[in-house]
Amino acid sequence: MPNDDKLIFHSMASKMNTLAIDIDIARTVGFDGLETSGPKIAAFLDAGFTQVELRQRLEGLLLPGIGFLIDLERQGDQRDDMLLEAEKLCRLAVAAGAKGIEAITGPLDLRVFEAGSAERHPELYRGLIDRPRDLQTALTAENLRAVADIAAGHGLLVYLEALSWTPLNTMDAQMRVIDLCGRDNVRVVIDFWHSFTSGDTPERIARLDKDLIYGVHVCDSLPFAGGIPNEAILRDVPTGSGVLDLKSWVDAVKATGYKGWWSCELFCNRQHQDNSYEVAEGLKKLMERLILE
Repeated sequence: MPNDDKLIFHSMASKMNTLAIDIDIARTVGFDGLETSGPKIAAFLDAGFTQVELRQRLEGLLLPGIGFLIDLERQGDQRDDMLLEAEKLCRLAVAAGAKGIEAITGPLDLRVFEAGSAERHPELYRGLIDRPRDLQTALTAENLRAVADIAAGHGLLVYLEALSWTPLNTMDAQMRVIDLCGRDNVRVVIDFWHSFTSGDTPERIARLDKDLIYGVHVCDSLPFAGGIPNEAILRDVPTGSGVLDLKSWVDAVKATGYKGWWSCELFCNRQHQDNSYEVAEGLKKLMERLILE
């Protein structure tokens, strides 16, 4: 009997490699599919490969989605830019045969949270951090709705990931955004690191509506004492070697009744410079123990 849970290789686990190598890793190691990025797909096509060749390379692999549309909450002229980026990402997803696109919240640069940063770094994108909470929610939901409508025109889903140092970072906040968005092709991706550093717990994850969960990013963290989480520092650890009780997080997702894809996102610098096939082998074995056994 086939297992409804699918193990997906994430291109961030093979950050320095090309799409062709990521595909070969996924096939060689035996993953069910690949979660890749728009830039990797674009680089493949820009090098002269055709869409037919792209589909041939990916044949037989599940592509749940590609990342990622950044700074979802952008306003004014920047909002227009964001919607154009959404259209381009959707076209790349369709070219590859992916089922969705990932949208993430901003701002990305942690310096915006420093005291006096607006005066010292006026060039930095600040997103909605200076706006009231209700307005942050309303504007983000409005943009998500617009992106969802673009995606729907291509037969795609949008999966939301709120970065843990940005506004609206908790599951409760994301559920409010999705509810206000009011589109049935919008879901959330559960990222263990972002959930942990935003203050969510396995107990909170276990209360989610399984039908709103599109996928899961299985990842780890170094110790976090609070404040603004620094992703580059805290995620620089092999999955399974950090402080997260990964089994409790996996079990929390399963407690919702969710069956679907689990992706091995990785930010460990040492492993990015190591043998990517061996790193992928280790990740797959870990995921098999956590998810399939």
